[in-house]
Amino acid sequence: MSNQEKKVCFCTLALGNKYRALASLLAKDIDKYAPHTSFVILTDNPNEFSNFSQVLAFKHQQHGVKCYHDKRFVIAQALSLFDSCIFLDADMRILAPVSEDIQWLNEPGITARACFNLPIKFAKVIAGTAEAKYFREFKIVKSAIQKLNLDAEWENIKFVQEYLFAITKDSGKEIQFLRLWEILANYFERNGLYDAEGNAIGLAAYKAGFPVRWGEMPGLSFFNEKIERFRIQKGQSSMDEMSIYFEEHARIAYPKRSILEKLVSKIGESIKYFYRLLRLKIVTN
Repeated sequence: MSNQEKKVCFCTLALGNKYRALASLLAKDIDKYAPHTSFVILTDNPNEFSNFSQVLAFKHQQHGVKCYHDKRFVIAQALSLFDSCIFLDADMRILAPVSEDIQWLNEPGITARACFNLPIKFAKVIAGTAEAKYFREFKIVKSAIQKLNLDAEWENIKFVQEYLFAITKDSGKEIQFLRLWEILANYFERNGLYDAEGNAIGLAAYKAGFPVRWGEMPGLSFFNEKIERFRIQKGQSSMDEMSIYFEEHARIAYPKRSILEKLVSKIGESIKYFYRLLRLKIVTN
């Protein structure tokens, strides 16, 4: 990617031991398959990435009640340094050399590996066959749409699968997009919707006039545990060939812990959750 090394970077969010360890595997992949491309990481311990020459690690403490919407800080940091950024979840892997000619980065806005209009996202809700949690999510999203005065246009708004997407600057529209994402993040979390940040991404982009499009992303071969299992079921991949990636992921993501360790961890997470929830209510009152 030498012709674009000053224009594009990879980026991720890595908070906590597990995600820092997973991000380190991803950093090794980038070093191997895209050695001239920077990798921006927002993390609670930048020192863990000091051995990676291509990593630009920045100190970050979790802002949201849950960490999902903190991805916006990663995007903001990356775009302050580069014209484009490719966001990958920290638990993903890159499997092959990255193409030096990434045409899908040339168009301004968001290119998502998976995205679809909100009526498709909430099709089962609209049909009345979804699980209860999705009805609640739909209600909160529709309320946000009303507050943004987008009722008449909601069918054109996209939900962005957040595990892999790229952003290219668009004459300042990306700044408005990030500001709106922050507003929506606070609104969703105040209403108890902590994940599914793809709703906020799509809403903020549409309101800011920031284009969102689907892209196959040719030239970027990746591993995502859930996506890979789906590919294997469809006969598009092989467990034998991908077993090493599943094993490495499982070793870090699902470590063996005693009952006491699990209990201590759960209590610690609960305390942090209630602290962040209280902080959110104070800040947004």
